[in-house]
Amino acid sequence: MSSVGKNVEELRKRIAEAALRRNRNPSDVRLMAVTKTVDDERIMEAIDAGVDIIGENYVQEARRKIEKMGKRTQWHMIGYLQTNKAKYAVKLFDLIHSVHKLSLAEELDRRSKKEGCITRILIEVNMSGEASKSGVEKENVFGLIEQIAKFSNLSIQGLMTMAPWFRNPEDARPFFRDLRMLRDEIAQANISGVEMKELSMGMSDDYEVAVEEGSTIVRIGRRIFGERVKK
Repeated sequence: MSSVGKNVEELRKRIAEAALRRNRNPSDVRLMAVTKTVDDERIMEAIDAGVDIIGENYVQEARRKIEKMGKRTQWHMIGYLQTNKAKYAVKLFDLIHSVHKLSLAEELDRRSKKEGCITRILIEVNMSGEASKSGVEKENVFGLIEQIAKFSNLSIQGLMTMAPWFRNPEDARPFFRDLRMLRDEIAQANISGVEMKELSMGMSDDYEVAVEEGSTIVRIGRRIFGERVKK
């Protein structure tokens, strides 16, 4: 087994343990391999090891990889999505995690209509209020979702966030807990056309805490592929 395969195996074990600590079914948590700057061979090793979601930050890089590797797995957009890239995103990705403003949603809906498809999205929420992070402010999430829910070619599947980095992952717990509670509030509102089944939260340093707090998709790069090589 390759080092990538061993890393995936260890992650699945630890994800399962974290889920069971909260009486969750481990199968309710999916492992995403974040492949920014990762070479194609190692991405294929992750897919061969059973990873069924690849997360990409850039449309152009994703398009090249998908053309080469095909759709053996799901491809998700997790990076900042520029409005002028929406026409490509609706054709490439199975789920877009980073919808954070109405103008982007409008363009995604328009392009989806043109393609004759329904685009699945998550609403990115800036739970920490950090200026360096994208996402709608948590107090504005309800209003944004109510507006986007009116678009016939978009399907809101849940929420995404990125917690601040802490030396102690426990310090990230309140941000994950708050996102879960926000998700539950939105679900209880029964907004037509809105599903709140996905919580995309948790990365290499804090994924176990995120799973304990309800994450359904953890976004892991370094713990699968090692330290990122800058290009």
